[in-house]
Amino acid sequence: MSEEQKVSTRPSFLKWASLVFALGILCFSIVLYMGRQEFLAPGPLKKDLTIVIPKGSGLEKISNILKDEGVIREPIIFQLGARYTKKARNLKAGEFLMPAAVSMKDAIEILENGKTVSYSITIPEGKTSFEIVEILRNHPDLEGEITDIPEEGSLLPETYSFVRGDSRQSILDRMKQALERHLDKLWNNRQEGLPLKTKEEALVLASIVEKETGIASERPLVAGVFINRLNLKMRLQSDPTVTYGITLGAKPLGRSLTRKDLKTATPYNTYTIDRLPPGPIANVGLSALEAVTQPAKTKYLYFVADGTGGHAFARNLKEHNKNVRHWRSVNKK
Repeated sequence: MSEEQKVSTRPSFLKWASLVFALGILCFSIVLYMGRQEFLAPGPLKKDLTIVIPKGSGLEKISNILKDEGVIREPIIFQLGARYTKKARNLKAGEFLMPAAVSMKDAIEILENGKTVSYSITIPEGKTSFEIVEILRNHPDLEGEITDIPEEGSLLPETYSFVRGDSRQSILDRMKQALERHLDKLWNNRQEGLPLKTKEEALVLASIVEKETGIASERPLVAGVFINRLNLKMRLQSDPTVTYGITLGAKPLGRSLTRKDLKTATPYNTYTIDRLPPGPIANVGLSALEAVTQPAKTKYLYFVADGTGGHAFARNLKEHNKNVRHWRSVNKK
């Protein structure tokens, strides 16, 4: 090949190479532009949707979940966008609410911020530890097993928030911590002169008050009656303690108490023991704890159910027997 032929072919090669390179840049730019538009554009989701990202999910799995749920169209663009914005390692597991037409960019922000859908569970006051464990076991949005029944009275019934996948044990742990925190505070600020030596005794008495009345405003008065009886070294004679002595909180008694029950000695039966029971008979709410640490100052020594959920109070046995006869006759009508 002559020198002239070599010179003439070089410009032709460079021209074609430049053209191919330019076309490549153009195509890349178009793809990049279209990918960016897809990343920022409203997504295909028709209506708000709650999605679950399992723990341990990587970027690829997350993008596939979003694709399967109809949140995004192109998992690859989602992955590239997450990496480009340096948020790929920040995406969290949990349950998230994706709004209708959410873009990939906004979906990444939702997963990054970790604002998961929260749930709540309300534990009623006065439940035994057996009953509380059963409530937690039956909740479908909690996970894990509960191997040990907590000590009676060690939990604070309340409404607790959680996210899907939280363990049942974690709720119990929070209930224990809440009880300890509030009991310490209330005991340290208790009324002077109470016939209670320890905060544990206060908790035992609070559990009896809790089971005696479901009316929060009445609890300080009920607590005042028991405080008076303790000061006078009278037996508390509380029916709920008899019931607990029979069942130990494992299940409802399923029947009314009998005279024989009242006379049958158990460690909890306050008709037969001269002191507080050895432990709580239920898990108490704050109002019962407050009632025992700040009881009403009263001369009442007795009370009887009035059939409306409340109680009639008396200062002596004569008044009490009169109340009993009256309310029995009323309730028979």
